[in-house]
Amino acid sequence: MQTTEAFVGLDCIDCGERFDAETATHNCPDCGGILDPAYDYDALDLSREDIEAEPFDSLWRYDALLPFPREAAVSLGEGATPLVECPNLADAMGVGEVYFKDEGHNPTGTFKDRGQTGAMTAAAQHGADTVALNTAGNAGQSSAAYAARAGMDAHVWLPERAGYTQKAMVEVHGGELHVTEGEITDAGTAYAEAIADEDWYSTKTFVTPYRHETKKSMVYETIEQLDWEVPDAVVYPTGGGVGLVGMHKGAKEFRELGLTDELPAMYAAQAEGCAPVVRAWEEGKEIHEAWGDENITTVLNGIAVPDPGASPLILNALKESGGGAVATSDEAVLDAAIDIAQTEGLEMGATCAAAASGAFKLAEEGELGEDDTVVLLNTGAGNKDVDTLRSHLGEREFDAAE
Repeated sequence: MQTTEAFVGLDCIDCGERFDAETATHNCPDCGGILDPAYDYDALDLSREDIEAEPFDSLWRYDALLPFPREAAVSLGEGATPLVECPNLADAMGVGEVYFKDEGHNPTGTFKDRGQTGAMTAAAQHGADTVALNTAGNAGQSSAAYAARAGMDAHVWLPERAGYTQKAMVEVHGGELHVTEGEITDAGTAYAEAIADEDWYSTKTFVTPYRHETKKSMVYETIEQLDWEVPDAVVYPTGGGVGLVGMHKGAKEFRELGLTDELPAMYAAQAEGCAPVVRAWEEGKEIHEAWGDENITTVLNGIAVPDPGASPLILNALKESGGGAVATSDEAVLDAAIDIAQTEGLEMGATCAAAASGAFKLAEEGELGEDDTVVLLNTGAGNKDVDTLRSHLGEREFDAAE
């Protein structure tokens, strides 16, 4: 494998064993736990100036802190997304500053591209020719795109509720689309049954060790774009929580290397109709209880994940960073997306707007202060959910005319 100098292998977060990345490809060979890329930070002599000297063209500018070097990457130019200041939102929330990290600028329109570039690079390094995963939607489109880039085949399992755009683009990119009845858990069952009989390489969340790893670049960029000032809070729309876990790890790495002194408080934002992380946080638990497919009442497909397998990592990140968790109604989430479009001109995905409505609720509850710098993660482009947003706008206009 072609790896970076500081990358030393994969650590199991459950049993603590370290494994060689050439032979351990997915979950822990001993206990089945989640593997996490490990580094020799003492071997890194990395300054702010070193990072700033790299072209701001993709997340691979941070390859010194990633498992694979830039030249080995299966890349479509992902990352290097804008951080846009939102003064109207800051005034409305009553906080110091609000910034909008716009992941809609990624190649397939979502932050999922950050994860798939890492997962697909690993697949290429391991000699895979076919990849597979189940997903709520966007990761499937992304996986098909990156598989095409790498010259691989892709199999994607999506639940019926996944958006038309995501289903269509899986096939446009040449992927094999499998649509299942029910929720993401049902798609996961179908995926597991199929992959058990095939020599396919999984790019599924927290099965591959590399999706959360390359997503940590979101916090690298954010801090650098803020002139190396760590934001007081990052509010993240949370389903599986891959990006939240990755960002918290990245923030700790910057602190470990002396590039920053603090950690941003991480906040998980969910929909009230599917909020297993929020419920676990409020009950003081270290792991969630499955929400139950029959209890999902949200239309926000991207974060309708009733059984997030890495909830201990999510909850630990919230606790360790001094953050928290918040849930809001679908109406509040969709209102926030439309209000941001109409006051700031920014297109926020319907699901992603859970971060905005969650931030408003946190501010109302006094969790965010009047001098705080708050970053909202817009994990996907608004046009991913255009039908949902337009429908809600029509309902608002009808109600206003009554």
